[in-house]
Amino acid sequence: MRYAHVVQHTHWDREWYFTNEDAIVLSDQVFTEVLDELERNPEANFCLDGQTSVVDEYLEIHPEKLTTIQQLITEKRLFVGPWYAQTDALFVDAESILRNLTIGITDTINKYGDPMKVGYLPDTFGFNAQLPTLLKHADIDNFIFWRGIDFNHTSPSPYFKWKGLGNKSVYAINIPFGYMTGLLTLEAQRDTNTFVEEKLDPSIKFLSEKSGTGPILVPSGIDQKNIVLNIQNVIEKINQSSQYQNVISDYPTFVNEIKKENNLPQYQGELREPVYARVHRSIGSIRSQFKLNNFQLEQTILRRVEPLMVIAKSVGLEISNTLLSRLWKKVLENQAHDSLGGCVSDNVAEDILHRTKEAEEIAEGIENLITKRIADALELDDNQVLVFNTDIAPFKGQKKVHIVSRSKNIHFTNGKRATIIQEKYYPERKNVQRETSTGNEYITEPSYFELDVLVDVEILALGYIVIEFEEVKDKLPEKIYQDEQSISNHKYTLSFIDGEVVLTTESGKKVTDFLRIVDCGNEGDTYDFSPLANEKEAVLNFQNASSEVDEFGQSLIIHGSTDLPLDLDERMKEDGKKQQVDYSLILRLTDEDDIEGKVMIDNQVLSHRMRLQIQADDSTGKSIAQIQNGFVENKFTSVPEDWKEHYVEKPVNLQVLDKSVTVKQHDSHLIFFSDGMKEYERNKDKLYVTLFAATGQLGKADISWRPGRASGDTTKEGHIMMPTPLAQEKGEREFTFALKIEEGLPDYRAIAQTAIKRLTPSISYQKQNLNLFMHRLDNKIWPQENKLSLGKEYSAFRLETELSVSAVYPSYTNPNSFVLRLANPTENEVKLPTEFMQEHKMINAIEEEAERKNIVHPFDYVSYLVEL
Repeated sequence: MRYAHVVQHTHWDREWYFTNEDAIVLSDQVFTEVLDELERNPEANFCLDGQTSVVDEYLEIHPEKLTTIQQLITEKRLFVGPWYAQTDALFVDAESILRNLTIGITDTINKYGDPMKVGYLPDTFGFNAQLPTLLKHADIDNFIFWRGIDFNHTSPSPYFKWKGLGNKSVYAINIPFGYMTGLLTLEAQRDTNTFVEEKLDPSIKFLSEKSGTGPILVPSGIDQKNIVLNIQNVIEKINQSSQYQNVISDYPTFVNEIKKENNLPQYQGELREPVYARVHRSIGSIRSQFKLNNFQLEQTILRRVEPLMVIAKSVGLEISNTLLSRLWKKVLENQAHDSLGGCVSDNVAEDILHRTKEAEEIAEGIENLITKRIADALELDDNQVLVFNTDIAPFKGQKKVHIVSRSKNIHFTNGKRATIIQEKYYPERKNVQRETSTGNEYITEPSYFELDVLVDVEILALGYIVIEFEEVKDKLPEKIYQDEQSISNHKYTLSFIDGEVVLTTESGKKVTDFLRIVDCGNEGDTYDFSPLANEKEAVLNFQNASSEVDEFGQSLIIHGSTDLPLDLDERMKEDGKKQQVDYSLILRLTDEDDIEGKVMIDNQVLSHRMRLQIQADDSTGKSIAQIQNGFVENKFTSVPEDWKEHYVEKPVNLQVLDKSVTVKQHDSHLIFFSDGMKEYERNKDKLYVTLFAATGQLGKADISWRPGRASGDTTKEGHIMMPTPLAQEKGEREFTFALKIEEGLPDYRAIAQTAIKRLTPSISYQKQNLNLFMHRLDNKIWPQENKLSLGKEYSAFRLETELSVSAVYPSYTNPNSFVLRLANPTENEVKLPTEFMQEHKMINAIEEEAERKNIVHPFDYVSYLVEL
């Protein structure tokens, strides 16, 4: 007899077309019914969708239910965690996934009890190939999912071993009919015979034939679904007509059953095939501002806030870890698959943007507090600037410092070179109040400049230095604007010739029409881009160029303007109305080996997609995408003409990248480094990187890349269509990137190091009284009476290693330690420094002690607890 494990659950989107506050209102009824039934019926159990955040929010309105929840978790009848929030698995940083698990597991243990150690992501739109490695580093050896499998090309069975890019694997459990496979509606409960005959048994039969294993998983729930009362009676009734033995079960129990199975097939790679469920392969185009905001916030936390907190802790300045967790939670709430994907209503979009604002304020506040406290302790004068290095290796190069000065006639005494890259002038102000210990007096406040200055500095590892400037006769060097239409350095020459960007390399190789912006209409929605039938992508023309030169490099500034169709309706007319769209491309060359780029677009039209087109000396369509601590090769695959017979959406060749994508050329390779753009396509000798796809609808039926029903609920009976004008992303848009061409074959380690290096932040602080609103909290952070004893130069920690630094952050479990996570983004083993390995405790992502090893396996992680 084949056993079917029926698992009661609710799938809980925190927000979608409804807001998170709406979901909390629903939880008042749904969760309360769950708890009441579990207390009354000892034979029942329930899964709260694998995310702790929804429990936290429920307890805000029902704090009296805490003891009940703790008891039910202890009895293993209520399952919460391991995630803080159900994560997207393609567009987020590896550290976001690890931190989501760390916070979810830690919070569950501290508040409620043992978390459900199941990698449960029932509705996420596809999965990166390194998710097994990330799960294992958080002590989770299994994974339950719905979307992304193709039994012909991934695993032949829904139950298999899923291997990361290295040697880590998890037990993967697919639910091809979704988390609603055994959904027990009131109608199904009234007529179990029909339910069994038409839905349940056919599903179990399909899974049995595909798996060849004993147990079968049957999730029984749906979005915001309440609990079935007296589930044991319903299952007993079902078993009277079912060909199978259905039993009340839970996800951990089923995972343990699968672990007993021998000869499970193995699969390695991403899970993004749209065969049994839509994965929305073009969702990387949608609401691109969300993706850009998320990328910048991740980098802010990982490269600025957390290392600064470690430096602060090491000098005796305590900043609450709870504050850091609050910051992460704001970010993680925005990383739910619907939220970060962008397939949400505008009402929800406003909430996401507001949480982004809140997260930015927390991050800026923590940085402001740390930098000012240290500056106060150092008793800095107004001509001294505190400059930080948040990497664990010494820094030598340029940092941007933000200062105010009465004059631009200054010189940095311990900076070899300096140049003004941006300035703002503040005129004199009269009748300004000054507070004194004896009363108020009124003064004339002098004029001054607010300056961004690029300065050559050397800074110790994970530390700071104080640099000084003084007034001199001559002004600081500034940018010089020129009419020249060509710039050069030791490696590249970039020219604007006859409306085209022309690249010439040091070897003499010439690439014409190197970079372009291209545009086409978008008949899709907030789930998917979809092109208009028979429309070709239009190349947008550049009209003019100029250049600017400073002490550290040169920039080529190229402008263009095109009249584009006003909206989708006008685009489909022969002589439709048009609107001018202006755009600029800025390319910068320095002493480094890459080309830094910026695209600026003033988007004033609707329902279209814009991409950056890059010329590559390769027509195979192949590429190598950098993903979460790894690299995967993608090939161009022709879409079969009869794709509608095999797929629920068109299996287009849109690929996902984390920080870079590489194209092998004849005797070199071209690398594109992305600052938050997540989608690309290789087609013949071109590389296309999506900038944005504007749309005005949440859910459309019968679009060219996704025939049939609309995604979401918008075309279900009784549901209305939802316009999303905010998803049109009108206004000024900015995208930054870098390009590099290297001889020979790609070097993964070098690519990963460049990706990290070019995102190195500039963090500085000047203690001054000319503008107390340069930093929002400055005039409310009063000097402390108990001062820290600090020197003008400091290093908290140093480690030279060929491994990538994934994160440096204060420990969640040990107040006197920090976590150092190192990553090996290559296919070769890397040896750990012996002395360092022996000195510090090796842990996993949730800070449990791990077995010491002297190597880091390919595409793997190692974490250490380092005492301060």
